Amino acid sequence: MQGSKLYVGNLKYSVVNKQLEELFTKHGQVKEVNIIAGKGFGFVEMATPEEAQKAMEALNGTDFDGRTLRIGEAHPPKAKEGGGRDFDRRGGGGGERQGGNFNRY
Repeated sequence: MQGSKLYVGNLKYSVVNKQLEELFTKHGQVKEVNIIAGKGFGFVEMATPEEAQKAMEALNGTDFDGRTLRIGEAHPPKAKEGGGRDFDRRGGGGGERQGGNFNRY
């Protein structure tokens, strides 16, 4: 394992950072916990890659609050193509310049 940050999936939406911190502390020093609200997953950063590996091996596939945890090494987010909304080039809502369906009168 190269990094010390773990992806933790299949969480109940009611799980909070403190609960994950307590669970992972049993396997090493936790530096940071970040649950993504309303998504059912989050991230736990351990102090070292070795501790992250140990926690992943110990907890992946185990039951936590009635759900089977899916844990793996976290990867950086993929860059989105096109970056943001540019309505003039995509043809969505360009008004008069794009011949949009706007009733202006």
